[in-house]
Amino acid sequence: MSAAMRRLVITRHGGPEVLQVQEAAEPVPGPGEIRIRVRAAGLNFADVLARIGLYPDAPPPPVTVGYEVAGVVDAVGPGARGFREGDRVVALTRFGGQAEAVAVPVEQAIHLPGGKDFVEGAALPVNYLTAFLMLERLATIRPGDRVLIHGAGGGVGLAALQIARALGAETFGTASPSKHARLRELGLDHPIDYRNRDFEAEVRRITGGRGVDVILDPISGAATRKNYRLLAPMGRLFLFGVSSYNRGTRKRSLVDTLRALLQTPIFHPIALMNANKGVIGVNLGRLWGEKERLRAMFEELCARWVEGRIRPVIDTTYPLERAAAAHERIQERQNFGKVVLTID
Repeated sequence: MSAAMRRLVITRHGGPEVLQVQEAAEPVPGPGEIRIRVRAAGLNFADVLARIGLYPDAPPPPVTVGYEVAGVVDAVGPGARGFREGDRVVALTRFGGQAEAVAVPVEQAIHLPGGKDFVEGAALPVNYLTAFLMLERLATIRPGDRVLIHGAGGGVGLAALQIARALGAETFGTASPSKHARLRELGLDHPIDYRNRDFEAEVRRITGGRGVDVILDPISGAATRKNYRLLAPMGRLFLFGVSSYNRGTRKRSLVDTLRALLQTPIFHPIALMNANKGVIGVNLGRLWGEKERLRAMFEELCARWVEGRIRPVIDTTYPLERAAAAHERIQERQNFGKVVLTID
């Protein structure tokens, strides 16, 4: 009989109060899997949307979500190669990561480098893979390209800033004014106060009307229409989130969702061809069939982490029992960098 473990459960769709720490049987690793004793689990805006009921990929409640963990291997399934009990690892998880233990296929795990801690490890996979996929694999950034990063002070935003700067790009980033000084210290060329200024007008002013070459859009809705207009010829717009579907409310709002859907533009192929622009959707959670490519990118990012070329920026850590406060911090956009759940 399996031992019991604690896990964070979304008991029903709603505000942070629907989160509960419950006991469940520990997973048993199947063929080709390892079980990880979780020490830290990343928290993403997708987890907030899953709690609210706006993330279609998430299973229905009651459910334990979580896409990324760092911890120690404590069991190895039949045929699982490359890992043994006691190994420190970082892994992508297809839900279930926000718990004391999770079982994952070996292809989704890599060894945690010596000297690196679990909290930074848990902050690496989702944010950096998303940014790397957009900027390096799909956008093929060149020195001098202009890149607009929305939510520059968030987890993906800071990962994208580090990667874009290393590629020689000129960087623009939207963020609340309280984050501008720190963003400049981290190398952002043009912080933009999206709360008090029209970001479209600001980018046009700074670029002399030309616009930018690459835009990372986690917002959707009316912002996407502005972003498309801001693309210079041969520009690429990346859509990877729908934060406008929830405007800071604790629960799902059908009014907000419908408004954002109606404001989101539809892109016709002929118009795209005539404008010489590209619109690309990115959802890391739908790339599980590309295990070899994901692993190669994951290992490349880990190597850069070891070399000091990238480093996850940690905002705050919360124990599993205070996950509601962690959700609120992300939902209210108070975080600068990654929010991580820690498990003793």
